[in-house]
Amino acid sequence: MPSYVWIPLLALLAPLLACVVLFVMFFNLWLRAKATGLPISVFGLALARLRGLNPEYIVDCMIAVWNAGLQVPVEDLEAHVLCGGNLRAVADAVISAEKAGLEVGFRELAAIDLAGRDVVDAVNARVSPKVLVCPPVKSGQTAISAVARDGIQLAAKARVTVRTDLSRLVGGAGEETIVARVGEGIVTAIGRAASHRDILERPELISECVLARGLDSGTCFEVLSVDIADVDVLDNVAARLRSSQAEADKRIAQAKAEIRRAAAIASQQEMKARTRESEGQVTAAKSIVPRGVAAAFEEANLGNRRPLPHSVNARMRWRVAG
Repeated sequence: MPSYVWIPLLALLAPLLACVVLFVMFFNLWLRAKATGLPISVFGLALARLRGLNPEYIVDCMIAVWNAGLQVPVEDLEAHVLCGGNLRAVADAVISAEKAGLEVGFRELAAIDLAGRDVVDAVNARVSPKVLVCPPVKSGQTAISAVARDGIQLAAKARVTVRTDLSRLVGGAGEETIVARVGEGIVTAIGRAASHRDILERPELISECVLARGLDSGTCFEVLSVDIADVDVLDNVAARLRSSQAEADKRIAQAKAEIRRAAAIASQQEMKARTRESEGQVTAAKSIVPRGVAAAFEEANLGNRRPLPHSVNARMRWRVAG
């Protein structure tokens, strides 16, 4: 056959051959989709492959959604996969929400998944409320401690029952904020109490204080209840502080007494020194008379204006010198 005959013939048969190849490649997948009633064609599966998607993954998720009675366009599923979302998790969340009667659609749950939240856990927490322990076990604390106005230190543990608010899940605060606010409320309630006996008699005072502070404001949860699990007495802080203050006052008084004792000893030593100085002055004064008598003998002028003989004068000089 001449080339000018079979080349146009191949050009005419090429689209038909391509259709046959695509039909053979995606026949089983297309047949499964059609058996479920999905509005999808072989060319749609081929285009999904060209866009870098896995047609089998998308069809499996779409079959699960359609079997649950939901009609989600295939374009929304492909767009979520192209955005990097977890289509399987969103499909499971949509099915759970539908069975639980929640008014939430595929696009809302897809937005939650793209925001980095665990969409399946969020829907489950909406259906079955979860319990948060304050303080959390991973923090290493056993209880939240605070001091009442009478100086008694109390320790309390609380359990908060919450459920997810899907409308505030994107951008809302998480569990850590709820736990932190509960801890703050426990400290505030105990600190306001005039006596620790009030808290021991009515632990609901803590719950009322915590709920009155707007516990779920700005979070992605709705607080259903705050229950005080345990309240313990730890220490008498006021008595310990008074004991420490008394010990400090005792040390201050001892230091002041030591200062006064040292000052008294110094004053006593000063008086002794002055006494020795006065005794020296007295001794010096007493020595003036003998010196005067000696000088009189030396001058031979002791009550007599006439000079003494030379022998007597020499003998007196010897005695004075001796």
